[in-house]
Amino acid sequence: MIRQKPSFITMEDLNVKGMMKNRHLAKAVQGQNFYSFRLKLADKCRRNGIELRIADRWYPSSRLCSECGSIRKDLKLSDRTYRCDACGFVIDRDRNASINLLNAKVYTVAL
Repeated sequence: MIRQKPSFITMEDLNVKGMMKNRHLAKAVQGQNFYSFRLKLADKCRRNGIELRIADRWYPSSRLCSECGSIRKDLKLSDRTYRCDACGFVIDRDRNASINLLNAKVYTVAL
């Protein structure tokens, strides 16, 4: 990511403690070292003059429709495809979240 020299990178502030309470996710989450990744990314961004934006942990990146902006309340973790009830837009869930993070207006800048 850093080699492409973007002007900014946006990442979510994940609720890791809450994710560890889910017995189906706990083992996978534990091995990811999210905090270490965030520290290394912040350091590389700082050295290369790239703004690291941190979206709030309650920002609905997965539930927000990147096409019309409506929020889908009943999205489960097993739903891998996002289908908007308001406009009928269909997209991969992770792609939808990444578009929403790209367009996020509310964030803090990591120092």
